[in-house]
Amino acid sequence: MNKFMMKSIRKLAIFALAGALLGGCNTLERLSKVGENPELSRVQNPKHRAGYRPVSMPMPAPIRYAKSPNSLWRAGSRAFFKDLRASQVGDILTVTVAIADTVDLDNKIERSRTNSEGAALPQFLGYEQALNAIFPETVNSANLVTGNSTSSILGDGKIDRTDKVTTKVAAIVVQVLSNGNLVIEGRQETRVNAEVRELAITGIVRPQDITTSNTINYEQVAEARLAYGGRGILTDVQRPRYGQEIFDVLFPF
Repeated sequence: MNKFMMKSIRKLAIFALAGALLGGCNTLERLSKVGENPELSRVQNPKHRAGYRPVSMPMPAPIRYAKSPNSLWRAGSRAFFKDLRASQVGDILTVTVAIADTVDLDNKIERSRTNSEGAALPQFLGYEQALNAIFPETVNSANLVTGNSTSSILGDGKIDRTDKVTTKVAAIVVQVLSNGNLVIEGRQETRVNAEVRELAITGIVRPQDITTSNTINYEQVAEARLAYGGRGILTDVQRPRYGQEIFDVLFPF
């Protein structure tokens, strides 16, 4: 086996080792769960999740209302009777999600380019004949350099996507801002066979937008973040392999 083959084998081994290290932990975890259904996440306090940060927004100065001991009406209240809608940390409300998104994009690029370059020195004070003494073969001074180049690019791309999500998810009030707005966060997991579908929503809502049935529409959630996906065998098959993802990032053409 020659040195070239040895170098090629070493390079392949290095690339294989790098790929194994890149997805090492995830690969070992997946191998340990072969033949098992994906586990559902445990119910936990949203504030204890990794990456949680309290929301900080510009707020007006708080208003203090004077108490009226001889009146049934409390200043600043929104109703005469007790309001059963979500208003405090830990309260639950239902968010109605109805999203219908359609994208149809067709893009086509076609470019062609041709270059031609030439250089000649037919007469230059009689020195043009001295070129034969410099170059090993006879040089035609009328045609010293000739260059041609041709390039062509043809690209065709099309995106046709339709997304539709219609569901309801219960969210928890995790923070009450100084102006009374509520920061909500909710998660929902559903396991069907060997696939877990996940739905997560977070955002800021106004108490006035919450209906008497303690529900609110998704379009009334400010700074809304909705994540819908899954994990399991189906998602694993649909996702490209690590090598394909690396190739798509590094390959320039």
